[in-house]
Amino acid sequence: QVPESFPPLRNEAAVRILRGRMKGIQGHCNSCYMDVALFSLFSCTSVLDSMLFKPFPPCNRNVQSILRDEIVNPLRKTGFVKARSVMHLREQLTEKGQCSSFTNAEKDPEEFLNLIMHQLLGIEPLLKLQSGGRKEQDCYCYQIFMDKQEDLVVPDVQQLVEHSFLSSNLKLVEIPSCFIIQMPRFGKEYKMFSKIIPSLELDITDLLLDSPRECCLCGDVATLECS
Repeated sequence: QVPESFPPLRNEAAVRILRGRMKGIQGHCNSCYMDVALFSLFSCTSVLDSMLFKPFPPCNRNVQSILRDEIVNPLRKTGFVKARSVMHLREQLTEKGQCSSFTNAEKDPEEFLNLIMHQLLGIEPLLKLQSGGRKEQDCYCYQIFMDKQEDLVVPDVQQLVEHSFLSSNLKLVEIPSCFIIQMPRFGKEYKMFSKIIPSLELDITDLLLDSPRECCLCGDVATLECS
């Protein structure tokens, strides 16, 4: 355990501490979905650090302390988290979530995030989406759904998000404080894309509902939008 708090890793420090063998979160017994989610959420960003420090009901503080002291702080301090620490968290989630398969089965990352953010820690939803003018829907992450695009061989995240929003007729109701995006995946047998290039910045201008945007012809504020 590392009770002392450490900030997220940045720039040269991130490269020095996270690169190389025996770095990252050690996998064990179908933990990959949780390992990659925890690494993405905490290794190099503090946007969700409220999960580590915000006062929660006593019954859920053990989950919070495991997450903070056994996973996030060791990851930021040494760049390595052993599988036993993640299993400790999985055992707690099994107990709290009344689901016996959290310790041995592969889950969808969204199921893990909903359990820990909503049911246990009570964090407000991070995203507000609207589809085709219908009622708003709240969620914690967005999973990319899309048909196979022949022209997208090695896409970047920007392209995938835009294609997915367009095909689902979705808009962001407001700018999210944190935009967790789950890449398209189809299990072990079939992958839609062999590689996806990370977009280091994401432009959500065209994804926002009722956001003033520039006309592509005259440069003035647009009054019509063509998908």
